[in-house]
Amino acid sequence: MKRLTNREEFIMKLLWEKGPLFVREMLQFFEEPQPHFNTVSTIVRGLEDKGYVAHKAYGPTHQYIAVVGEEEYGSMNINNAVERYFKNSYLAAVSSLAKEEKLSLDDLKELIEMVKRQREKLSEK
Repeated sequence: MKRLTNREEFIMKLLWEKGPLFVREMLQFFEEPQPHFNTVSTIVRGLEDKGYVAHKAYGPTHQYIAVVGEEEYGSMNINNAVERYFKNSYLAAVSSLAKEEKLSLDDLKELIEMVKRQREKLSEK
């Protein structure tokens, strides 16, 4: 799926947090100066074209709902970052986090447990 702009991500976060929204409802969550209704409408239609949202028509107006979940979107971004910056090596990405001390001891322990569980799953096949 295509990457999102900051404004597109902002709208997706609204939909994840608030649930289905009309464009007019979305406007209230933007800081001043608020973008024009047509601007937000265009952004949301772009998100729909990209496959991130769907709509339900109520006469001439549409209510939008996220069809890509927040966790799925986060995973896509991590996968893209690993591909782009770590030559598709997840080991290099995690090593980088560990070297930069971005992972706590508890995080590392949990990661080790995840690896053990995954190894067990693979050995069962």
